[in-house]
Amino acid sequence: MPPEGLPWLPRESLLTFEEIARVTRILVAAGVRSIKLTGGEPLVRRELAELVRALRALGDHLDISLTTNGYLLADAAGDLAVAGLDRVTVSCDSLLAHRFAEITYRDALAQVLHGLEVAAGAGLGPVKVNCVVMRGINEDEVVEFARLSRSTGYEIRFIEFMPLDAQDAWSPSEVVAGAEILDRIREAFDLVELPGSREPSTSFVFADGAPGRVGIIPSVTEPFCESCDRLRLTSDGQLRACLFALEETDLKGPLRSGADDDEIEQLIRSCVGSKWAGHKIGRADFAKPTRSMSMIGG
Repeated sequence: MPPEGLPWLPRESLLTFEEIARVTRILVAAGVRSIKLTGGEPLVRRELAELVRALRALGDHLDISLTTNGYLLADAAGDLAVAGLDRVTVSCDSLLAHRFAEITYRDALAQVLHGLEVAAGAGLGPVKVNCVVMRGINEDEVVEFARLSRSTGYEIRFIEFMPLDAQDAWSPSEVVAGAEILDRIREAFDLVELPGSREPSTSFVFADGAPGRVGIIPSVTEPFCESCDRLRLTSDGQLRACLFALEETDLKGPLRSGADDDEIEQLIRSCVGSKWAGHKIGRADFAKPTRSMSMIGG
């Protein structure tokens, strides 16, 4: 996000917990089995545990997770676990306090690391850490992140830098390819790929049996669009079939104008059916979506 932040949406423009739960119920009936609460930052949503409880009521078979920046995680982890959350993923792009502050505009690395510990202690595991690797910024830390995995058991997932920043500062020269990230880690530790771990993350364990694992999400250099099965429902009720989608399907309007479940499901199916073949990063006809990552959710 830019240092000055982004405009806040008026509360009435946001989906209520009841509306989110209704859309989710329709999706679950259609075959969805994994639900992720993300952002922006989901932990700024008041009484979030109540939403988790409503989603858990849709079925014990569902995998319900949360992606957060970790800033408020220590205080929320216990309530989320009791409400039925399965696990958490924390975004953290540096293990150096000064660099973390430069990236996030918050001197909060210790607070985030504490949140990880509290979440693990509350049973919200396996705890995952998402690290976006950027050339000239933090590519020198990938081995330290792997070392953190070995000492804690966290799964560290390295993500290629994508053109979804709000500042429009992305450049191909800043992308550190997943293959290069692996090479850097393998200079320090032997890795063994886990069979069947692809889409979107290819996961590796340490050959010497140390705890933890590392994953690579090569969204730019090795896109996995053909097998991607994710949908994104924004906080203001727009359904997106792709992170880079240029069009959205409005569900909030029909939800509030009396549409029944069958009509909502048809809108969802139409959105999925019109999904394009790929994001086109690196091509001359690539077009950046109007929403940045902080508006869409990872």
